[in-house]
Order: sequence, then C-alpha cells, then structure tokens
Amino acid sequence: MQQAAAALGGLPGDATGPVFREPWEAQAFAMVVALHERGVFTWSEWAEILGDEIRRAQATGDPDRGDTYYRHWLAALERIVTQRQITDDATLGRFRNAWERAADRTPHGTPIELRPDDFEA
Repeated sequence: MQQAAAALGGLPGDATGPVFREPWEAQAFAMVVALHERGVFTWSEWAEILGDEIRRAQATGDPDRGDTYYRHWLAALERIVTQRQITDDATLGRFRNAWERAADRTPHGTPIELRPDDFEA
C-alpha cells in the first residue's frame, strides 16, 4: 500500500488510499465514471486524453507535484465532452463564467449555488 501511495506523488491520501482535496474533484471524477458507464468513451480513450492533458500541462511548466492532477482531469473531461458533441466550448464557457460569479459572491466554506442571474453576462 505504501509503495502505491508513493507512486501517487503529491496526491492527498489517508490510511485507505487517495482522497479528494476539494468537492469539485470528486464531482469531476464521478462525471467521468458516469459518462464511461453510459458508453460515451472507453477507459483507454479516457486514459489517452487525460495523459495528453497532463503532457500539455507539463510542457507549459506544470511541476507535476500531484496538486494539479484534477485540473488535468477536468480539462480532459471538457475536451472529451466537446469531442463527443455532448456540449460545446461556448456552453462550457457560459457555465464556467456562471460558477465564477457564484463563487465570487459565496462566503468561504458555504456551498456554491447557481442562480439564473449567474448566467447573465
């Protein structure tokens, strides 16, 4: 178990294995699992895209300490859903902006809730 944990680098963990740093990481993980279970992509397709996103980040200076792993996961998720035409870049941008507006008004430690006006630019 310790050897496997060491291979994970800077990913956080406890006695049972890796854990998520933030709720959004668990949600992104769950979305990937759900899309895979629905047959949107195979694990080998997912691994290829995730690996490519990690290589891209490393090429632009990501120190690969593990603390940015789920940012790569999210980038790969956004990439695969646009490639599969589940959504498009404009819709992703619209939701990203709405989440940023909602996060800006939400006190730290309070769950972020989207409101219709978060989508008005």
